[in-house]
Amino acid sequence: MAKSKSIYTCRECGASFPKWSGQCPDCSAWNALEEAVAAPAGGGGPRGRGNWTGTASAKVVRLAEVKAEDTGRRLSTSLSELDRVLGGGLVPGSVVLLGGDPGIGKSTLLLQAQAELGGLYVTGEESAGQVAMRARRLDLDPGRLECLTETSLEVILATAAERRPAFMVVDSIQTLWTESLQSAPGAVAQVRECAARLVQFAKQTGCAVVLVGHVTKEGALAGPRVLEHMVDAVLYFESDSGSRYRLIRAVKNRFGAANELGVFAMTDKGLSAVGNPSAIFLSGQDEPAAGSCVLVTREGTRPLMVEVQALVAPSTLSNPRRVAVGVDPNRLALLLAVMNRHAGLQIGDQDVFVNVAGGIRISETASDLAIALALKSSLREKPLPRGLVAFGEIGLSGELRPVYNGEERLREAAGQGFDQALVPEGNLKGVKARITARGYRNLAQALASI
Repeated sequence: MAKSKSIYTCRECGASFPKWSGQCPDCSAWNALEEAVAAPAGGGGPRGRGNWTGTASAKVVRLAEVKAEDTGRRLSTSLSELDRVLGGGLVPGSVVLLGGDPGIGKSTLLLQAQAELGGLYVTGEESAGQVAMRARRLDLDPGRLECLTETSLEVILATAAERRPAFMVVDSIQTLWTESLQSAPGAVAQVRECAARLVQFAKQTGCAVVLVGHVTKEGALAGPRVLEHMVDAVLYFESDSGSRYRLIRAVKNRFGAANELGVFAMTDKGLSAVGNPSAIFLSGQDEPAAGSCVLVTREGTRPLMVEVQALVAPSTLSNPRRVAVGVDPNRLALLLAVMNRHAGLQIGDQDVFVNVAGGIRISETASDLAIALALKSSLREKPLPRGLVAFGEIGLSGELRPVYNGEERLREAAGQGFDQALVPEGNLKGVKARITARGYRNLAQALASI
């Protein structure tokens, strides 16, 4: 098989060169040349304006004539939290990219999924003996597990085409290489070309493929950004240092809700799904503590209850500290300014620390009211009433703005045993949840009620 010719394209200016160099000769950008497969020459005819006679046309169909595939046909992994994040299970022919820190449990999770689905486990980082040791430790049925230790993309595709698996794991995409490129495994061109060939294989055969991706020290997926565009779903595996709980977050999903969250507990027999994640994110203290407020947030399609903690203490610095863990620091600064201007709370000379317990990151503005209540509770050194939850967005003029799915949040709070809630007035319309909900128009009224 003849090797394809390689060219090197500058990602800054788009110029192409036959050889690699550290600096682009055209735009002088450093380390900007990336290897790619050169397109075959000829066969296209003249490229004059309006002249495409050398190109064959394709058939155009109306969407009304296309028979939609049965979206209910999914492959269940038997891990309820993973199926939830995927939108109900793996779709045949889909490609999923799973990233996470080293040792967080990516290989363990996928090996458990393979024990349920069967299929082929391709590993370029471990030997077959190491994978077998993990399977025995997890008490998995070795009769359903097939392993291939290979890094050549051509060999992997030939083996998969022969065996026709319905599910295939590639661990990891950074270890693969193709004969059509001369660069080392893990290079941008190798990762992009290998991923494109695997995506093409999945679409043509209907095999569900899961690609394991490395992450950088900043926590982003290593490799070209186009890798995330090519796949159907991108999942991130997250965990706090020393915690036994693992979170899987979907940042892209063509077959389900994005920003869906799955919670797992790491045990000696592998990862087990956590059916009621709200319970593990609440402190469970017998007596309420000052500076603590329970927030009903929403991750994907799931309402989730988390504990927002705040600490306000006198500062000895000329510029008091503002530390936010799990929430946006800029949002915290905005809330402090609104509380000072519209609620009369002077916190400018205080150190302020805000933390979301359990390692959850809250990105929605519905957390504003809970953060404000926790800050006032810590400032006055008085705990909030037992059984109280809160959610709501705070505007710059101090008004409380309603948030979406308010009734569903209240039902989740009532199901967890909470009996009262502080919410924006707009979230009280049509509420039938079994909980005493009080609505307010602005932040000053809500803080005064406590």
